[in-house]
Amino acid sequence: MDESSERDGNGGESVESGGAAGRGRAALIEDGVEFDGRDAALLRAVHEAGSVAGAAAELGRSRARALARIEALEEAFGTLVERRRGGSGGGGSRLSAGGRDLLDRYDRLQAVLAATASVPETVLDGTVASVDGELADVDTAVGTVRGLRGGVDEHGDAGDGREGVAVGDAVQVRIGADAVTIYKDTAEVDPDATSARNRLRGMVAGVEAGETVSTVRVAVDGVEFRVLITAESAARLALDAGDEVAIRWKATATRVVRGSTTPGRE
Repeated sequence: MDESSERDGNGGESVESGGAAGRGRAALIEDGVEFDGRDAALLRAVHEAGSVAGAAAELGRSRARALARIEALEEAFGTLVERRRGGSGGGGSRLSAGGRDLLDRYDRLQAVLAATASVPETVLDGTVASVDGELADVDTAVGTVRGLRGGVDEHGDAGDGREGVAVGDAVQVRIGADAVTIYKDTAEVDPDATSARNRLRGMVAGVEAGETVSTVRVAVDGVEFRVLITAESAARLALDAGDEVAIRWKATATRVVRGSTTPGRE
């Protein structure tokens, strides 16, 4: 479930898939920087401990690493922690209004994920063109898509035969709607600002509004992708049928499995 903000082509909220299977993980995205559960835990620990050093100790992290992570987050999200130098009242740190707001947004996104009973998938038929470690490049109707290939060794030979695929195999590429980020600004996404390997442009075919979650249908070369976004983001993006958009998703959130939805391809 990913949404990009209207004000910035690299901003958004997402619930990203955790890998080959299973439910997703919540993550807020701004300028290519992700704010996830570990970051939320860090901010909460700062709030409770009253200092970055205390938060780092509580979480078993080094103070230097905690400070570096906060600074990296602040470059994208703005001031999150207010630092007070020592004096009559002593030094310490506390969350800024922006930090509290970011935690609130993250908590709302997690609540939406927990309330989502099932996540629809986009399924593409394709043929494995190449393999690279755990990943496979698959030729599909929308171009080459990269995803996790399961039990295939470095020579392209299938492992136990249950999930493994080899070069030349007819496969399905399965993409969860919670793994896809949608951008209303179709400007090219800087590849250095995101780890998402798969990027496509398309047109909004429709929006199915829900109380907490909306499903956006995006048509790309005759294939319809589904993207989950929160109701809040749906209102902010104001997407309508016919709008040009860009979508992206990570290879690690894409499953490549043996088989095909087209008769005669297996």
